[in-house]
Amino acid sequence: MKPFSRLLPLLPAVLAGALGFLLGTRFPISSNRASTSSGSTNQEATALYTCGMHPQIIQDAPGNCPICGMKLTPMRREPGLGSHPAGGPTNGEGKIRYWRAPMDPTYISDKPGKSPMGMDLVPVYEDEIVNPGAIAIDPVTIQNMALRTTVLTNGPLNRTIRTVAAIEPDETLQAEVTTKFMGWVEKLYVDSTGEQVHHNDPLFEVYSPDLYTAQIEYLLALKTAGTAPEQSAELLETARTKLRYWDISDSQIEELNRTRQPRKTLQILAPINGFVMEKNVVEGQMVSPGKVLYRIADLGLVWVQAQIYEQDLPFINLGQEALVTLSYLPDRQFRGRVTYIYPDVDPKTRTVQVRMEFHNPGYFLKPGMFASVQLKSELSPSALLVPEMAVLRSGDRNTVFVTLPGGKFEPRQVRLGVHAENDMIQVLAGLLPGERVVTSGQFLLDSESQLREAVQKMLEPNPAKAATNTASMPEMKAMQPTPAVGLESEAILYTCPMKSHAHVVSDHPGKCPDCEMVLVETGTVEHGKIAEEQWRQEHPHPTQP
Repeated sequence: MKPFSRLLPLLPAVLAGALGFLLGTRFPISSNRASTSSGSTNQEATALYTCGMHPQIIQDAPGNCPICGMKLTPMRREPGLGSHPAGGPTNGEGKIRYWRAPMDPTYISDKPGKSPMGMDLVPVYEDEIVNPGAIAIDPVTIQNMALRTTVLTNGPLNRTIRTVAAIEPDETLQAEVTTKFMGWVEKLYVDSTGEQVHHNDPLFEVYSPDLYTAQIEYLLALKTAGTAPEQSAELLETARTKLRYWDISDSQIEELNRTRQPRKTLQILAPINGFVMEKNVVEGQMVSPGKVLYRIADLGLVWVQAQIYEQDLPFINLGQEALVTLSYLPDRQFRGRVTYIYPDVDPKTRTVQVRMEFHNPGYFLKPGMFASVQLKSELSPSALLVPEMAVLRSGDRNTVFVTLPGGKFEPRQVRLGVHAENDMIQVLAGLLPGERVVTSGQFLLDSESQLREAVQKMLEPNPAKAATNTASMPEMKAMQPTPAVGLESEAILYTCPMKSHAHVVSDHPGKCPDCEMVLVETGTVEHGKIAEEQWRQEHPHPTQP
């Protein structure tokens, strides 16, 4: 009994400790169960159901598809879906991926600097969710979708214009053969069209009474000059000039000096080298002054006339190299230069005529032929190019899917430039060299992205309601700038540069309470009242119960 009596004073303390242990143990268990039950209830309340055959059917309760009658299945939610505000969580740590403009998400750079609007570029980190529309797809689904990607690199920006052209003789290398006197053709030396002639080759002989009389006058002047040279020198020169004006060559005049006998007929010579393109004379024909008897063209240099559309004119320059191929010589190319761009536009075809000159050894380029023309121009020695198949076009929006680590894909809007060769397009903004983009299967990604966006909107709280709740908090009211009421009309107001925060108006510089951006000047008080009233009309507060 003695040891037990020693333990009697400690019995109340032991009982109290046991009771506290039991209460402390049961309390956490019930709390965890309540928390688990509450989380399960919230998850069931926000669970969505869809049809396996018709993914556009989305409901917040189980049931059957209204189209095919199949049982709806629960949708798999991505981790964190609907739990973060727009833009996703960011810790501002890690490696900087690139820099972007705060007002223009398509303007990105690989180094800090200023945006086109003069604002500082903000960094985007590797572990930061750049776009709330980024989607995650498991590797098995990616393999089934047969996605193909490519890495963006800088390369020369070349533009090639292909068109059809017609070959014509050079207008500056043509000549017409006519007579300046009336006569009769006694003999033809060139009697067929297409015959090649050389300079001073005889074409035909013509008899003309006027020409015969001119020869007699010249011989008389020549005879008189031998007896009285001082008196007949001027007369001799006049007779010689008359023969020259009638296109009598110097060699023929020298022959007349040597023979001292007038000829019944005189030869008319070819004025240039070339081919007879037109012949309008036969033997015995009477010719009148000015009538075209022969048309000769030198085909050693030809013109190639091409039709260029208006939108391609900026890529055509004088002196630019041109390549021509012919249908009957497909393995041979001819090189020439652009020599003239005509100043008018064809009102029917809306094209501009461009002239190119080509040397024609061997006379393979024949007038009247059609030819295929290529005009190449280098717009930039180094430009960021993206495959044309990687761009999804929707109205004025151009979207490219960029691959991210962890099987994620980010839809990113881009600004495009000119079309390059090999089905490439210049990227002006929105992408960086070294990024990997999707080139095949992006239509499936686009439909998945739109589906995720619809689910995101259904799960996120009402923005108007959230704004009302935030405005009702006293501490948030104190953070908002005071509206410019009661100020002078000439006072300057400041507002947030984000269009979605146009309701934030202050009479002094500062930062926006919603996005922490520096306020910018917006005008006077009257302008601020108009902007504030317009914003209230566009964003009405929901009626309180």
